[in-house]
Amino acid sequence: MTDTRPAPRPIGHLLRDPVLRGLIGFTLLGCVLFVLFSGNSTRQSQVFWLWQVPLDAALALGGWRLRRLAHERYRRFWSMISFAGASFTVGDTYHAVQILISPGVPSLTGGTVQTVFFAIGMSSNVIACLIFPQGLQTSRERFVFWLDATTVLVGGGVVAWCFAFNPLDGTHTDRVNASVTAALVLVATFSATKVALIRHPPMARMAAWPMVSAAMVQGVSTLLPGDFQTLEHAYVYAIRLLPSVLIAIGPWMQVIVVRVGDPRHTTKRRPYSLLPYGMIAVTFVVFFLMLPGTASSQLVGATAGVVVITCLVAGRQLVAFHDNMSLITRLDVALGELRDQEVQLREQASFDGLTGLANRTHFSAEITRLLTADSSLLLIDLDDFKTINDTMGHAAGDALLVIVASRLRDAVRGDDVVCRLGGDEFAMLLPGTGPDGAEVVAAQILRRLAAPIVLLQHTVIVKASIGLTGARPGDDPSTLLANADIAMYEAKHRGKGMWIPYADEMGARISAEAVLIRQLDLAVEQEQFILVYQPIVRLSDDRLMGVESLIRWNHPVRGLVSPVDFIPVAERTGQIVAIGRWVLREACRQAAAWIAESPDETPLQVGVNVAGPQLRDPELVADVAAVLAETGLPAGSLVIEVTETAVVDDEQSHRTMEALRALGVKLALDDFGTAASSLGLLLTCPVNSLKLDRSFVESITTVSRQAAVATAVSQMAAALEFGSVAEGIETEEQRDLLRGLGYEYGQGYLYSRPVPPERISELRPAPAASTVPAASAVPASV
Repeated sequence: MTDTRPAPRPIGHLLRDPVLRGLIGFTLLGCVLFVLFSGNSTRQSQVFWLWQVPLDAALALGGWRLRRLAHERYRRFWSMISFAGASFTVGDTYHAVQILISPGVPSLTGGTVQTVFFAIGMSSNVIACLIFPQGLQTSRERFVFWLDATTVLVGGGVVAWCFAFNPLDGTHTDRVNASVTAALVLVATFSATKVALIRHPPMARMAAWPMVSAAMVQGVSTLLPGDFQTLEHAYVYAIRLLPSVLIAIGPWMQVIVVRVGDPRHTTKRRPYSLLPYGMIAVTFVVFFLMLPGTASSQLVGATAGVVVITCLVAGRQLVAFHDNMSLITRLDVALGELRDQEVQLREQASFDGLTGLANRTHFSAEITRLLTADSSLLLIDLDDFKTINDTMGHAAGDALLVIVASRLRDAVRGDDVVCRLGGDEFAMLLPGTGPDGAEVVAAQILRRLAAPIVLLQHTVIVKASIGLTGARPGDDPSTLLANADIAMYEAKHRGKGMWIPYADEMGARISAEAVLIRQLDLAVEQEQFILVYQPIVRLSDDRLMGVESLIRWNHPVRGLVSPVDFIPVAERTGQIVAIGRWVLREACRQAAAWIAESPDETPLQVGVNVAGPQLRDPELVADVAAVLAETGLPAGSLVIEVTETAVVDDEQSHRTMEALRALGVKLALDDFGTAASSLGLLLTCPVNSLKLDRSFVESITTVSRQAAVATAVSQMAAALEFGSVAEGIETEEQRDLLRGLGYEYGQGYLYSRPVPPERISELRPAPAASTVPAASAVPASV
């Protein structure tokens, strides 16, 4: 969250700082003493040198304090400044003690010891400024810096030359002393100017200017002519004391800036400096002072014109600089907004807008970056999430996803990556966590998700299927995701609400299934399937009344493949729809052919199994109508067999069955009794007959409970006026018992195994022979 509080302002802290107050008060006290001791140069000189010592010590302590507070890159600079202050303190202390003990001739120039320590300290200051890195990256920046610095250097040189070698009063001074002082002050001025002009200075601007001004004042006060070089006036002492005060308060101002923060110091610096313009102004002032009193009016006028024009041009340039700064400021604001939008777009491109988790793209990048041989990946899919969306609405589903995302975050460490891959599927990368640790995390996730959630005043319990896999040497992200996906679907198949670790045999099974899917596509294209038919007889007289068509895959390599081996895969992949169309067309064609062979016989009814995906196919009813019209098969001769699980709580399937009934097609509920909601289906499902599952027939003669279920189904079918068919009849005893229970029709190995269509024609003319098991006449391989 962005901090909208105003940045701290150091001005108020400067005014309240006890050190700065003490330094200023101490200086004012010295000025008062200079005035009080007017006429006594010895006392004034003693006060001057005594006042230098605390100011020098303040410089040393301020530099040392900043050495500890400032950034590491500035520590050498402040160490040298502190050393300079210490040198000044030693030299001035020695001289102050000397003039107290032996006053001598009053002077503001120190002795040999003070001069040596002053030179050492000043050299330390100058070196600190000169060796500080400029931070200039381009040749243009370096060129501008040296232009400004040279302007200041030339201006300072002009002032030094005019005052040191050509005093205003024309008196001659000590040229050697004047030259040394001028050179030292000039170098100090240039060094301080450099620190003020570089891009990343060691001091804030407000703290740097007093130290820059100290060098300028030192130079001016040293070279001023006339009364400024005498010791008869109190202001001379005050002016000569001023540089020491300015250089002492600079570090303490910087201490406050570092402690409270200076927003002006941290913002972008002005692309131009006013310092060169100030030096131009000083040079012009000196120039006017140097004009001889006998100068002609033409010279004075021309000089004034040059000065005025120069000032106007400089003013015009400053206005242009100001306009450019305003434009740059507006551009900075616009660029800042663009950067904010860029950050927002980057977040949108990397994170899920609903849950705030990483999205698939960002997760893929993080896997590539963080994946190591000791990492693990979890793939999490919520169980039955579609039910939430369908019954409570998508808003409730979104709210549930947000809660789930929060619980997933709480279940992992800070360096783990949680991602929403899409829908209700999540992934979790655990760097540095092996399979054992991943299993602990998976168990923890299931516990956290199982905590009740209240949505729209309803309590929801969330379950998830989790597939986990550990990274092995050579695994790439796509392999890891594929393995976790395989394990997750294995957890789904085993009953949901659990975690399953990936095993190689799972991958082998999936690979085999992938091959099977490709071969099924080819089988549909080349119609590699055949149909066999199992007779359905009337139990009262064992007469053949119909058949159930059963598919076989005539694989070019494996031979005949049972539907148990490929129908579940076809249902999962949707290939069952195309396969079902072929079965429907072929069964109806064969049933029509049987009718044509025996037009005087009662038409056989042909049963066609239809899976759940077929019932949800919007084209199924049209396909059935088209096939009936194409083959000429009466609609009443076609029986669509559906399982209970295919129509449970499925409105589309119910609408499809109603439309099939409207065509005249008969419907049978296959494998009846094996699903949990059979009784409820009897009231809503528009079927004509019930087919008792073979599991209730196989032990009907020995297990009383199975006989009871078979009895109940027969009675319900009779009460609801449904036909009843018993599957899996293998013995005459089973047949007789089922016949006694009221079942109308039966099928099973007692009558025949599934056989090719020509065998149905052979079985039809001899109903009496059906009392002898016909299975012996049918090849066992069929």
